Amino acid sequence: MKLGVYLHSGGASVDSLVGHVRDAKAAGFESAFFSQLTSWDSITVAALAGREVLGIDVGTAVVQTYPRHPLALAGQALTAQSVSGNTFTLGLGPSHREIVEGAFGLSYDRPARHVREYLSALMPLLRGETVEYRGETLSAVGQVDAPGVAAPPVLLSALGPMMLRIAGELADGTVTVWTGAQAISEHIVPRITEAARAAGRPSPRVVASAMVAVTDDPERVRGEIGERFGFAGSFASYGSMLERQGLSGVHETVIAGDERTVEKSIAQYADAGTTEFLVSPVGDAQERARTLDFFRR
Repeated sequence: MKLGVYLHSGGASVDSLVGHVRDAKAAGFESAFFSQLTSWDSITVAALAGREVLGIDVGTAVVQTYPRHPLALAGQALTAQSVSGNTFTLGLGPSHREIVEGAFGLSYDRPARHVREYLSALMPLLRGETVEYRGETLSAVGQVDAPGVAAPPVLLSALGPMMLRIAGELADGTVTVWTGAQAISEHIVPRITEAARAAGRPSPRVVASAMVAVTDDPERVRGEIGERFGFAGSFASYGSMLERQGLSGVHETVIAGDERTVEKSIAQYADAGTTEFLVSPVGDAQERARTLDFFRR
């Protein structure tokens, strides 16, 4: 199982984010993925980080599909792949009704159908093929001219059975959040692997992200995460995953404790079939430094 870091693209300058990637590389991490909300464009930041910090893979987790047409996103992703030196992974997803309708003012009807049609247009565009796709939710006609660039891997944010089936059939894997090792083992891996096998595709990547704190006060850290991110549990896809795991909130997915506790918890993800684990260091400044030092050692 590879180890990477998950970095929030907001709240810091672009130079600081690139600096965090340098720190991650120095600590021995193999990849750095960026979130996408309403701050810096994560694809651009990932491309810059891949160009500035050699020897580390970069990616997004995840960019929203609804406000980006497949032709536009394909051009942006291929540019990032070229700029980063072919180290870029495109993580994408439909986001949530509250964001798509509330912030973007777009319809969130039939998100699974939207994602299937989106990937049906996007994947051949990334391969440089001419597309004439007309679906129920979108149309895409054209080609992206990006000579000499390999198509980047594509990960779909998939938690429910239908989205996992789409990820296995059409994408290169999935990237998850708020999902523990047992759910990876019993729900995520079997469903996406079977879908990929049935579609004649290679074994999918299963990328799991989690907040991690090496700390002497794990309950305080979880409480802080609950206060800051507890609203996420009200989103349908996250709420369903929490319910599937028998959890009351996203704070219960935080990996927190001393070094031995953290090491044991992360090993469970490897045993579950996770191919790449993304660490999002949390806690106060001292705890985040202690967490990075743990992985460095």
